[in-house]
Amino acid sequence: MPQSRRKPEASFYVEPRSGDRYPLDIPRWCAGGLKPLLISPQPGMAGDEIDRRLRSLWRYQASLPLEISKPISLGEGCTPLVQKEWDDFRPFFKLEWFNPTCSFKDRGTTVMLSYLRQLGVDAVLEDSSGNGGASVAAYGAAGGMRVKILAPAYTSPAKIAQVRAYGAEVQLVEGPREESEKEAIRQSGQIFYSSHNWQPFFLQGTKSMAYELWEDFNLEVPDNIIIPVGAGSNLLGCHIGFSELLAAGQIRKLPRLFAAQPFNCSPLDASFKAGVDTPVQRAVHKTIAEGTAIAHPLRLREMIHALKETGGETVAVSEDEIVTALKRLARLGLFVEPTSAGTAAALAKLIERKVITARERTVVLISGTGIKTASAIAELLDQGHQ
Repeated sequence: MPQSRRKPEASFYVEPRSGDRYPLDIPRWCAGGLKPLLISPQPGMAGDEIDRRLRSLWRYQASLPLEISKPISLGEGCTPLVQKEWDDFRPFFKLEWFNPTCSFKDRGTTVMLSYLRQLGVDAVLEDSSGNGGASVAAYGAAGGMRVKILAPAYTSPAKIAQVRAYGAEVQLVEGPREESEKEAIRQSGQIFYSSHNWQPFFLQGTKSMAYELWEDFNLEVPDNIIIPVGAGSNLLGCHIGFSELLAAGQIRKLPRLFAAQPFNCSPLDASFKAGVDTPVQRAVHKTIAEGTAIAHPLRLREMIHALKETGGETVAVSEDEIVTALKRLARLGLFVEPTSAGTAAALAKLIERKVITARERTVVLISGTGIKTASAIAELLDQGHQ
C-alpha cells in the first residue's frame, strides 16, 4: 500500500472556537460544555498515494489522520457519476445510493466506527431520522458492535425496518428531530454516543467524496457541486477534502459549493442570506425532505465559512419545487428520495438565475434512493403536486 507522508502523532481533536485540543487515542464525541469538535487540518495526499487495489473509499486511507489497521468495510464509495441532459446543461449526478445501505452516510460511518472499534469501543448509540441510523446499524453489525438507534417517531417505516434488520435496538422518540438528539445525549453516559452529527471522524469519512470526485475527473475538480444540507456532513466533508487537496498542491482551486435546503427547514440559508454565521430566526415547518430537517445545525459557522471560501451560496427550495424535481429526475431514470430531489430543484434555480453556466462542470449529489421512501413518494404523486 502507498505510504502516507503524514505524522499521525501530530493529529488531534480541536474545539475550533477555543482552540482546545484533545488526543485521538481516547474516544470522545464532544468537547467540554457540549461543544462540537473537528480533527486538526490534514496535509492531503497525492494521486500516487491512492491504493487502487481497493475498490472502496479506503483507497484514500492516506488522507486520514491515523492508520486504521482493520477497517469495517462493506465496499462503500466508488459510486457512479452519471451525466444527464438538463435543458441545455449536462450536469453530472453522483449516485450515492449505490453505497451499501443506500445512502452517502456509509462514507462517514465506515471511518467513524472503524476508528472507535480500534480504540476498544464495542457498543454505540446513534440518533437519526433514518439513513444515518441504518448505516450505523449495518456497520456495527459488520464490525461485531452492539448498536442502539434513537429515531423520530415519524421516520419512514422502510428505514426503521432496515435498522431493525441489522439487529440494532430501536427506540422511537416523539416530537421533532431534535428530541432524538436530546434523548441520545441523556443516554450517552451508558453507551458511547457515535453521532454522525457530533463525532468528527464521520467528516473524515465524508471527505472521501472530494477525493473521489477528484479521481472521477482525472485528478481535477468540477466547477460546481450542489449538495443537500441538513447537519452539513456532506458539505463540510467536501470542503475539508478539497481544502486538503489544495494545500497539498494537487488542485489549483476549490470548486464552488452550493447548499440546497427545503425552505420549510432552512437555517443555513437564513443565516447565509442575512450575511452572518450565527442563527437567524426563520419559521420551521414540516418538509418532505426529512433527511435535511435539522433546525439547529451544530456546525453552522463552519458551513457558512465553507460556502464563502469556495464562492458558493445557499439555495432554498419550496415543497412543490422538490416534488417537480423528483418527477423530473424519475423521467431521467433516477428514482431519488425527496431530500435528494432538493439538489435538482436547486440546480434548476441556479440555472434560471444564471449563477452557473453550461460550460462549467457541475455535480449534483444524490444522497439517497427513493426506494426507502417509496410509499411517501407514491402519496405525493397521487396528490397531484405540480
